[in-house]
This record gives sequence, structure tokens and C-alpha cells, in this order.
Amino acid sequence: MKKTLIVIVGPTAIGKTKLAIALAENFNTEIISADSRQFYNEMAIGTAVPSPSELTTVPHHFIQHKSIFDEYSVGDFEREALIRLQNIFITNDVVVLAGGSGLYIDAITKGLDTFPQIDPKIRQGLNETFDKKGIHALQKQLENLDKDYYGKVDINNPHRLIRALEICIGTGAPYSSFLNKEKKQRPFHTITIGINADRDIIYDRINQRVDTMMEQGLLEEARLLYKHRGLNALQTVGYKELFGYFDDAYDLDFAVSEIKKNTRRFAKRQLTWFKKDKTILWFHHNTTIDEVLAVIH
Repeated sequence: MKKTLIVIVGPTAIGKTKLAIALAENFNTEIISADSRQFYNEMAIGTAVPSPSELTTVPHHFIQHKSIFDEYSVGDFEREALIRLQNIFITNDVVVLAGGSGLYIDAITKGLDTFPQIDPKIRQGLNETFDKKGIHALQKQLENLDKDYYGKVDINNPHRLIRALEICIGTGAPYSSFLNKEKKQRPFHTITIGINADRDIIYDRINQRVDTMMEQGLLEEARLLYKHRGLNALQTVGYKELFGYFDDAYDLDFAVSEIKKNTRRFAKRQLTWFKKDKTILWFHHNTTIDEVLAVIH
């Protein structure tokens, strides 16, 4: 285990990018992104993609490398990211992995869980339910069948809901019962750093970030994507609320307040996911880079 993967996790807007860049500079290495929405080229503002200056400070991978029209799964990411890691480790003993998508981070560090094959007709039926009754029907069904996973999953992501429901229905067992089973061995050592803060600080940072996104042109970005609103990639906080505004469901001020509220809820779910991992070394968001490096070393 001469190779080490330093993983940076935490809620949205907490400062993962800043710390990841500082660590990558210190170790003269590269960054793998595990933010599943920053993969998409058309969603730069609403997903808080690192700035051009940040992206050129150290090499980043898996940032805006896909289109919203591409099918791209966590399994695809696991396969491609492990190959990329292997290549970077040829010349570097340390690589940084950063992001807030817990499932994508687990895919790299632990491997994906395995599931039995399910009759395709079940997924077809769930897709029809989504088309006819909307996402709320899927949410209610998952809450009834697997309350544990319902409390952890991004309930606004229909792809995740349908995947969990097809397992519940096809096996008669909760989706969560298949999770966290046998983990795959990785040819590198992992150190996971978590960044956190008091709830009021997290919420204030989220509110400020949303205001900044609006100033940077999130409304215009969402307007360009509105005609593609049915795509899975666009079932994302920041876009779906503005799509509602374009539908005249409510005014712009309410849409922005909904973005802030739903982002706060997303941050809470992120922390719930990461707090399950007792190996994470948690730091306050104001901790200096030298303090973090001391613990890493």
C-alpha cells in the first residue's frame, strides 16, 4: 500500500474544492472529482464547477467531461475513475478524490454493491408511473417499501428512486438490505477527510452560494436547458425550481427560496450519508491546511 488516495467529503458549499486544491498542490498531484452533477458540460453555474483558475491550478479529472444527453452511471464512473487512478499512480504516490456524492465516492473506495437481476417489466412499469403520476408517487412508494433508504437517497432523483424500487418489488426485500455487503479490495490506502461546520454556518454558505449563482447567470443557464427538462441530469436542485418558474407555477423570488431550501435538505442528506462512515477524520471548515496535513502525515 505505497499509494494513497486522500478523499475530501462534506456537505455542499463547505469548501471541499479549496481544500482539495491545497492538498493537491502540497503533494504535487492531481484531483479526481466525485461530484456527479459536475460531470455535465451544460450545467456549469448550477453545479458550482470550479473556476477556470482553480481548474488550471492543478489537473482535475471528471469535470464537465459528459453531456446531459449521455447515459452515464455510477458503474461507468467506477470503471473509468479506477483506470484513471491507476495511470496517475504511475507517477504519483498520492491522489486527491473530492466531492459530495457519497455513492460515487464509495464506488471508488469500496466498490459497488451487487444486486440480483430483475425482470425488466418492473422498471418499465415504474417508468410509466413516473410519466403519469410524477416523482411524488415514486417517493411515497419507496417510503413505504424501504424507509431506511428513503431517508438517505436523493428523493428528487427519479433514476435512484426507480432503481431502488425495482429491487424492492423484484426481490420482496428492501433495497437497503443489499447495501454495504462484501467490499472490494483496492490497491491503495485511503485517508478520508470530512469538512463540517455548525448548521447555521452551512446554511449561510448555501444561501450565499445560491445568490452568487443567480448573479453569475443561473437563470439564463436554466432557460437554455428548459426544453430538455425531462433528462435525468436535470433532475437537480437549482434547475428544477427554475423550471417551475418558467412554467408560471410561482414567481422568481419563491423559486430562489426553494433552491436554498432544497439545497439545505440535500446538505443534510449528505451529512447523514457520510456520518455512517466511522473512518472519516472530521475537521471544522476553518481548520488550516497545515493542521490537516499533520493528521494526514
